[in-house]
Amino acid sequence: MTDTLIPRTPSAYDYPLLIKSLLRNPVVDNPDQEIVYRGVIRHTYRDLRERVRRLANVLTGLGVKAGDTVAVMDWDSHRYLELFFAVPMIGAVLHTINVRLSPEQILYTIDHAEDDLLLVNSEFLPILEQIRGRIDTVRGYVLLTDEEKMPESHIPFVGEYEALLAAASGEYDFPDFDENTRATTFYTTGTTGLPKGVYFSHRQLVLHTMGVMASLGTVFAHGRLHQGDVYMPITPMFHVHAWGVPYLATMLGIKQVYPGRYSPDLLLDLIEKERVTFTHCVPTILHMLLKHPHAKRVDLAGLKMIIGGAAMSRALCCEALERGIDVFTGYGMSETCPILTFSRLTPEMLAGSPAEQAEVRCLTGLSLPFVDLRVVDPETGAEQPRDGRSAGEIVVRAPWLTQGYLKDHRTSEKLWEGGFLHTGDVAVRDERGYVRITDRTKDVIKVAGEWVSSLELEDILAHHPAVAEVAVIGQPDEKWGERPLALVVLKPEEAGRVGEKDLAHFVREYADKGMVSKQVVLLKVRLVDAIDKTSVGKISKVTLREKYLA
Repeated sequence: MTDTLIPRTPSAYDYPLLIKSLLRNPVVDNPDQEIVYRGVIRHTYRDLRERVRRLANVLTGLGVKAGDTVAVMDWDSHRYLELFFAVPMIGAVLHTINVRLSPEQILYTIDHAEDDLLLVNSEFLPILEQIRGRIDTVRGYVLLTDEEKMPESHIPFVGEYEALLAAASGEYDFPDFDENTRATTFYTTGTTGLPKGVYFSHRQLVLHTMGVMASLGTVFAHGRLHQGDVYMPITPMFHVHAWGVPYLATMLGIKQVYPGRYSPDLLLDLIEKERVTFTHCVPTILHMLLKHPHAKRVDLAGLKMIIGGAAMSRALCCEALERGIDVFTGYGMSETCPILTFSRLTPEMLAGSPAEQAEVRCLTGLSLPFVDLRVVDPETGAEQPRDGRSAGEIVVRAPWLTQGYLKDHRTSEKLWEGGFLHTGDVAVRDERGYVRITDRTKDVIKVAGEWVSSLELEDILAHHPAVAEVAVIGQPDEKWGERPLALVVLKPEEAGRVGEKDLAHFVREYADKGMVSKQVVLLKVRLVDAIDKTSVGKISKVTLREKYLA
């Protein structure tokens, strides 16, 4: 086949897909819209444009040039939003450091990413003090603080963020360059070994923003993001760009609220006072908000909430629906920028009861525009039938997937084996196209030669009225190969009233009714005080295996 390329007029402008294009229209169309930090600091989009330009002048004045890497350690803030734009817009790379990693892991990511400049919130100075003498690449440090008084520190700061911005010019002409230039880097801890660096270009971030906008903005009846919304992330901005939604919210010119360091009372207060209507978080955060005493006095009706990062149980979904929250699943991973699917309900589905709606809202959902998602046989690579029963691995192609792991050719090739990105998630797909993840490939439990889904067992146990939290892992067994072990945290008022045998019997009733594999009769239940989480709030099954299967 011979490509017929379009003829180009020499003076025609070849419009590159750069992050600066996301900032252009809201400043013109809605310049007085607010960006709020913790309910205390309020800026407009007009201010945002000027502050981004001032920040660009600060960065270049400190010697940052195209191709350099600027790292940040901060909570969700207006400063972070400004860095989301200013750093890549000057052609540099933004490294969003996961502040919940251990000091040694943070040190590894700083050196591996070859950070040149590091902006750090004063709350993280103890971590930085601990590792600073072993950081090889950083040439300068900038202080981020909400306090008027400068903290005591041995870090040789080149200045404080607001003071540097105040002294900088508010004019900067952001250049054009190749849209495939790397814009961001961050690290995913994965399940084994050292953190792995993923990276995204300007083109990928712009196309991800457009794909998410097309999905969220055109849905018929629920979960729609529009210019009348008020957006607040309850997801760390260091984690996959807060799922990319700040870029979308900025492009739409809607009011944005940034909470800083999370606390349930502050989040609920901001939802109420700033009239937040759109957010996203992991299931553990939603559970924390619903159980907080302040939640009883806050009207949550009308709040739209994407749940991702881990499976949402139907019990939690129903509880949120009862409070009026339009809750639905979003699916993706660090390597996918991240959003690939949303669970969407038709008007007919929305007419159902909360329990009936939860069946769909907890599904992995339907693919976004531009996403080629397939459920394939892991051995042959053949696509599985869309019958709701035939399980396989989710593999995907989309314009915004990381093209590899930074400085890790071998693992990158494994990630992209066969030309599709391998997610490691096991799923089925029904005739309507809805995907339902049944497990991670490494979390499926093989009992007497039959596969048992840990997610399915977790969902069943979450329906027990005494259960606050649950995680299921596989336990080696000489006779059966493996048997499921459920680690359960009871609600405080149920301690001593419900035992391990009661919960095991509860699950077996589902097996007796034919609703779940009969292999679950081998389930063992263990009551625990807490369940270990990863740095981004997911249940850490790696830690649980090490802790309980030794």
